[in-house]
Amino acid sequence: MSTDAITPVFVRLKLSLLRNGLRQSGGRKAAYITSAVFALLFAALQLIGLIALRGHAHAESVVVLAVAVLGLGWAVMPLFFPSGDETLDPTRLVMLPLRPRPLVRALLTASLVGIGPLFTLCLLVGSVVAVARGGAAFAAGVVAVVLALLVCVALARAVAAANVRLLTSRKGRDLAVLSGLVIAVGAQIVNFGAQRIGASGLGELAPAAGVLQWVPPASAIGAVHAVSEGSYGLAAAQLTLTAGALVALLALWSRHLTRLMTSPDGSTLPSAESAAKERSSTGLARLLPPGRTGTVMERSLRYVWRDPKTKAAWVTSLAIGLIVPVFNAWQGTGSVYFACFAAGMLGIQMYNQFGQDTSAFWIVAMTISSTRDAYVELRARAYALLLITLPYATLVTVLTTAMLGDWRRLPEALGLSFALLGAMLATGAWTSARFPYSIPQEGYKNVAPGQTGLAWISIFGGMMAAALLCAPVIALTIWLNVSADGDDWTWLLLPAGTVYGAGLTAAGLKLAAPRTARRLPEILAAVSKG
Repeated sequence: MSTDAITPVFVRLKLSLLRNGLRQSGGRKAAYITSAVFALLFAALQLIGLIALRGHAHAESVVVLAVAVLGLGWAVMPLFFPSGDETLDPTRLVMLPLRPRPLVRALLTASLVGIGPLFTLCLLVGSVVAVARGGAAFAAGVVAVVLALLVCVALARAVAAANVRLLTSRKGRDLAVLSGLVIAVGAQIVNFGAQRIGASGLGELAPAAGVLQWVPPASAIGAVHAVSEGSYGLAAAQLTLTAGALVALLALWSRHLTRLMTSPDGSTLPSAESAAKERSSTGLARLLPPGRTGTVMERSLRYVWRDPKTKAAWVTSLAIGLIVPVFNAWQGTGSVYFACFAAGMLGIQMYNQFGQDTSAFWIVAMTISSTRDAYVELRARAYALLLITLPYATLVTVLTTAMLGDWRRLPEALGLSFALLGAMLATGAWTSARFPYSIPQEGYKNVAPGQTGLAWISIFGGMMAAALLCAPVIALTIWLNVSADGDDWTWLLLPAGTVYGAGLTAAGLKLAAPRTARRLPEILAAVSKG
């Protein structure tokens, strides 16, 4: 079949997929239309804003960075949203008698249909208008827009084809769940960058833009600015670089398509060597205490490593717990007490302990026949959390203190962190038994329908209770800092906070154990709901 014959077929196929997807339910149609309206509205406002930049001294820096970020978004989109476009999976076409090159051209054309390409087109057009001056620049802008748009689409397709085995496997679903981490970390980075720009002006963008103007697809916009400045040789080099990137991406895409359509899928079949290694790997078990405590700790740690939702929650907490104090210290506006954020973020992982097990909790419930069994179960889960949290909280506190140079407050910051951690372990153990809720394994929801109220009470109620439990240590810290000779005794806050936090943890586990033993059927019903 020729390219001319299959290209219209693939365009109609893309339109049919969109149309049939909207027919599945009224809710899906409403969600799609709403998201499309908001995306197009944002694109229109962005287009107007870019046009308004025309004539500004730093317009080139802004648009080059914007297009570079846009290209990055196209690169990571298939990794974090693999189910967003069914046509991203070329393995659906392996049974058809199609050659890679015509298939690449047809898929590339079909990929230009959708909200994403239209949004990209608006941003690229606005960027060209912002920096183009003169007829030659606008002529170069037409070429630049076409090249940049094709580079973005080809980049997404090449990444999807290179990772399609991963994206359709369990590891791919793990990666998609971690998209929340990227959003959280990206928000902090954007916030930090916005503060820097607000303090120093758009001139701060010039060094980064000077580098990114040689990175496709941003190099295409850099070429338009170069033509406006009369640097035709520079513009030719940047357009050639963008065209070369497009050719390279299409070749890479074609190569992966050939491999996908001619080789078997072995991504889900573990090798004999890896399977044997998994069976014989007992290093973790040897480092843990014997008996039920060690078994429960190992199970909890394996959940952190293997379960997508648990892994996403842990990685997000670890990242944000580090970013908030460190970024604030980097800007010179932070405090050593911000390091308590790390202990607070990780302490949240103690909440809804049984919900993390989902329906598999029935196996755990069968092993709990007394208050003592429930206490050992909860204590071991707390130990597993402390195995990560204690060294991490200490590291973040020391790093924040070193960046601020306020070593005198290190003992009190550590004492507060340990007290807060102990309070959250205590309230987390109690709320896990009193307000358990189910965590759906599929999709992006972290609470089963109908249990949102339980989740709010468990997490936010527990956090408020933890803050109240920490009041004595907070009051002692304030008193020592305002006292005339209190500075000589602030070091006592480290042992005091440590002992107080350990006492709170022990008391919380003791109070939660009998409630857990009595409410096993209710807990099992609640966590199995999703």
